[in-house]
Parts: sequence; structure tokens; C-alpha cells
Amino acid sequence: MNAASLGVVRLAVGEAAKLPAFVRRDLLVALSYRTAFLGDLLGLLSQGLLFYFLGKMVGSEDVPEYGGEPTSYLAFAAIGVAVGVYLQFALTRVAVAIRQEQLQGTLESMLSTPTAPGTVQLGLVVFDLLYVPVRTFVFLGAMALLFDLGFEASGIVPALLLMLALTPFVWGLGVLGAAVILVLRKGSGIAALAGGLIALASGAYVPVDVLPGWVEQIAAWNPIAVTLDGMRSSLLAGPDWGATVGDLGRILPFSVLALGAGLAGFRVALRHERIRGTLGMY
Repeated sequence: MNAASLGVVRLAVGEAAKLPAFVRRDLLVALSYRTAFLGDLLGLLSQGLLFYFLGKMVGSEDVPEYGGEPTSYLAFAAIGVAVGVYLQFALTRVAVAIRQEQLQGTLESMLSTPTAPGTVQLGLVVFDLLYVPVRTFVFLGAMALLFDLGFEASGIVPALLLMLALTPFVWGLGVLGAAVILVLRKGSGIAALAGGLIALASGAYVPVDVLPGWVEQIAAWNPIAVTLDGMRSSLLAGPDWGATVGDLGRILPFSVLALGAGLAGFRVALRHERIRGTLGMY
């Protein structure tokens, strides 16, 4: 390894070594509001209860089959709720974190340290990137136990892989939202609305075949819709690794593009604010 490559490796290791400090900070903040964890889970379960009663009005013939077997609407919707909440949370979290640092007056000083902007972006959400997937699968496990949804335990691994593959896509969109917040100071409500609409159009709560035809056509290549369909197939019918690999191949290119666009957009917004001298304004 030449000197240049060694320098790049040392720089990457040095940046990665800063991430535990962000995790420790956010963990301590979260632990200072201990009821938030319970409230968060109860909020998810209340949504599950809502869809349980909605499922009473929806017959299994209206829900797509997985593995050739009828599927209850509750089992269909539980996975959609979990991914939809994850999607909304991930889309808004980076923007909310940036806005919070602006209001606290710590954003400019944080970005003035010898820390790469990408490290700051990842550091602000790394705790959530660890916590949210765990919360998602805890929710699905609780729903399966409470309502006997018949999830296949063998489908957990492929479902988790699909969600991990989707994470850079959602994070990239979230970082683009953070770039807008950095410049405009407002807009987190729009990001939350966009997250809800994207989840709906991806078939999180209703089958995509009941949506307008053009939405159904887009959903065929929508990485969120692909993830949802793959997770449902894995958890409801058992794993099909050939189909999972195919789904990963469709999701990952979009994840790479979205993450690259998000990071580039944030750099442009950061440069813009530094030139204007308004980085610390809120």
C-alpha cells in the first residue's frame, strides 16, 4: 500500500472513530426521556390495533396472495405500517437533526471542526439507523404474537437484508431534505407529508393494484414498493433467495444514486450557506 492509499485509510478510520461519540450523545439523550421508548412502541401498537379493526372490513380475497395462500389484511398492513413509519422517520430525521443543531447554535461550530460533512450527517442519525430497524422488527414480532399473523421466522433474514438495502435510498432522500432545511430553515412538515405520500404510493397500506394505473406502473420499479413486496413474500410465505437476490439487484442501484445525490446536494447547500455567511442563522 502506497503512502496516498495509507493516508486515505487512516483518514477513513479517523472519521469512523468519531461516530461512537454521536451514538453515545444520542443514547444519553434518549435515556433521559425513558418513557419515550415505551410511548414509541405503544404508538406503533395503536396503529396496529387500528388496522386490526380495519381488517375486519376487508376480505382476504382483496389482499394479494403470498406462497399461493390467502393473506389477512392485518398481516399485509402490519408490514406496511412498520416500513411506512420507518420511511417517514428516516426521511425526516436528518432534516430534523440539522434543524435542531441550528436552533441550538451548534451546527456552525460542529461543521467548523476537522470533521467531514458526511461524517456529521451520518453521526446525527447513526443512533437512529441502529435503533429504527430494531424497533421495526420488535413491532412486527409483537404484532405476530398478539394477532397470530403466522410470520415465517425463516423469512427474517431476507426481510432484514431488503430493509438494509433500502436504507441508503431513504437516507439519501433525507439528506436532500436536510439540504433544503439548511438553506430555507423550514420544511420538515413537507418532508413528513412527502414520506406519507410515498408510503401510500408504494403499497404500504393498500395493494398497489387498487391505486391509479400510472402509480402501479411506477411501483414496479419503486425501491420502496419492491422492498415491501419482498418483505411480505419472505415473512408470509417463507424465503425465496432467488427472488430476494433479484429484489436486491433492483433496490441497490437506486440506493447508490439517491445517496450520491443527497450527499452532493448537502455539499452544495453547505457551500452556499458558507459563502453567504448564514450557516449559523436560524
